Amino acid sequence: MNKNVGKIRSLLKGKNLDGILLYKPENRRYASGFTGSTGYVLITETDTKFITDFRYIEQATVQCKGFEIIEIGNTKTITDVLNESTLLKLGVEEDFMTYGQSIEFTDKLADTDIIPLEGAILKLRSVKTPNEIKNIEKAADISDEALEHILGFIKPGLVELDIALELEFFMRKRGAERLSFDSIVASGTRSSLPHGVASDKIVEIGDIITLDFGCVYNGYCSDMTRTVVLGRADDRQKEIYDIVLRAQKTALEAVRPGITGAELDSIARNIIDDSGYGQYFGHGLGHGVGLEVHELPRINAHGDVPMEPGMVITIEPGIYIPNFGGVRIEDLVLVTEDGYRVLSKSTKSLIENLRYNMNIQV
Repeated sequence: MNKNVGKIRSLLKGKNLDGILLYKPENRRYASGFTGSTGYVLITETDTKFITDFRYIEQATVQCKGFEIIEIGNTKTITDVLNESTLLKLGVEEDFMTYGQSIEFTDKLADTDIIPLEGAILKLRSVKTPNEIKNIEKAADISDEALEHILGFIKPGLVELDIALELEFFMRKRGAERLSFDSIVASGTRSSLPHGVASDKIVEIGDIITLDFGCVYNGYCSDMTRTVVLGRADDRQKEIYDIVLRAQKTALEAVRPGITGAELDSIARNIIDDSGYGQYFGHGLGHGVGLEVHELPRINAHGDVPMEPGMVITIEPGIYIPNFGGVRIEDLVLVTEDGYRVLSKSTKSLIENLRYNMNIQV
């Protein structure tokens, strides 16, 4: 039986529910271990059921240890199974439920009160187990290897898409299941785009290049950003890089149990504000990482949840100046009992020149 079922059962009692139904893919996997694309997890005080159609019965039987596997399809629906379970109060993922599902449940579950879980499963997922941390660490290690590889690959004349494809190919060869998200490779003035996914722009000498990427290992994500210069950085590029690095390191050193995401955000933001670039830092400082690359806790002005040991977060300040370029530096960080541990091991010193003249500074 998946150990997370016990946590969900505690939630069940705390919210005075008769059952919890999960169908968001990441929550479904968290509870059952199922990696397929279709299915429901139903957890009550005494039962654990995995409900899916014919295509996934065999897979569920292998992956969902300790679960009763129930097939639905042409003659049996999910609402039939729920009615058979005689649940008076059923917790559901209201943020993931479609309008059609809501109508169906209201119409066909006449004796069941549908209760929103209000993100409770996401809150459970925000504190990682040792095994979850191990998987995230492995994904981070693959990303570190990929950065080292790509620094020897980048040269003038390549297009950003070449670099993004090489990153993906390398990480998959190292054991990644897939990318955590579409890799951001933004060069020259495009580096002012915080989410500037790779384009057909040619990289040129003098370009500042933002590389934001990650991979998934055994279901768990990594996320890292480094900014490099293809050639010698000019004075303004160096100035902006140094400000972002100082903000990133200062916020990072403040990570500890009890501090909130809003407090961490403020630490980095104040440094950038005081340097005169506050208007160019428009996103939050970071986010939680796990089965999803963006999950709880929030590391931004609205992040009022205190950090706990076992949370994995990013610290990623940036400065983005239109028609000039931008810098972001991002680490993946584990909150520990007495502080933090950085999972992204790649250098944060400004890397210039790259391979084309064999002068890599690391």
